[in-house]
Amino acid sequence: MKTIRKISVTGALCLTLFSTFAMSCTSENDITVTQEKPAATHQDAKTQFVDVKGTSFAYRVIGRENGTPLVLFPGLGGSMDDWDPAVTDGLAQKYRVIIFDNKGVAASKGTTPNDIQAMANDAIDFIDALHLNKVNIMGFSMGGFIAQRVALTKPALINKIILTGTGPKGAIGLSDLPNIVASTAGLSPEESFLKFGFTQSAQSIAAGKAAYARIQLRTNDRDLGLSDATSAAQFTAVLSWAQPNADALEELKTIHKPVLIVHGENDLPVAVQNAYNMSQKIENSELVVFPDSGHASFFQNHDAFVAKALQFLNK
Repeated sequence: MKTIRKISVTGALCLTLFSTFAMSCTSENDITVTQEKPAATHQDAKTQFVDVKGTSFAYRVIGRENGTPLVLFPGLGGSMDDWDPAVTDGLAQKYRVIIFDNKGVAASKGTTPNDIQAMANDAIDFIDALHLNKVNIMGFSMGGFIAQRVALTKPALINKIILTGTGPKGAIGLSDLPNIVASTAGLSPEESFLKFGFTQSAQSIAAGKAAYARIQLRTNDRDLGLSDATSAAQFTAVLSWAQPNADALEELKTIHKPVLIVHGENDLPVAVQNAYNMSQKIENSELVVFPDSGHASFFQNHDAFVAKALQFLNK
């Protein structure tokens, strides 16, 4: 049964992360109290590397090393340090969160493909290289395109799927991306971030500025910027995905895993109608639409998003 709801930030659940302690008895009279090693956070998670079919991929693990992991796929131009810590650390309260740079992106080696399916194949190879047999996946924007293809290519690998700010092949509005990008000419990185991800309301802009500040907090071992070649390849892949495809929505009917679709009501590059269309075709799906929110709606409404995502993953 489908559930479609709009969530207001007012009254959103605030989640608290508690420290965990382990106690063990060494004798009838002696009790040793040992503080468990703190879980890695977005700020201090060490960058690790794994060989993926001869290519070194960079990744980080946030949260505790247990449970079904949640693998995150970033959007166009994004790397490990473009995720909002309020989201990654929030999800890591309950799940092992894995963020990574796909082939040729930032700290990962190799050549970035200019095709979404090839990116999905590389993501599957990365997950396999970590010897993970079952994962939850979450994709933002272009990462949502990749997540769809991963789920369709290797469904046995997937437990649950979260799609944020994304759409099917031929997504409504996506073909206008070059004009949207052109409109950001001369803007600062923060101004471009706000234009792409948030609305023009004072509340949305304030939330966007707060998210941007959180994203800049990690300074040690920060990820590399994307090369021009990688950026061009990703842009080509996204514009190819934007081309009309009469079978795209019908293909989504073959996804039978539980899917949480999250979208901003005023998403600029990917119109909210795409989210409604996907939810109608994916039978085991739930749609959440945040009002007065843009492309980065789950950054703006991070508390409400994390609460909903954890509830979805825990079902």
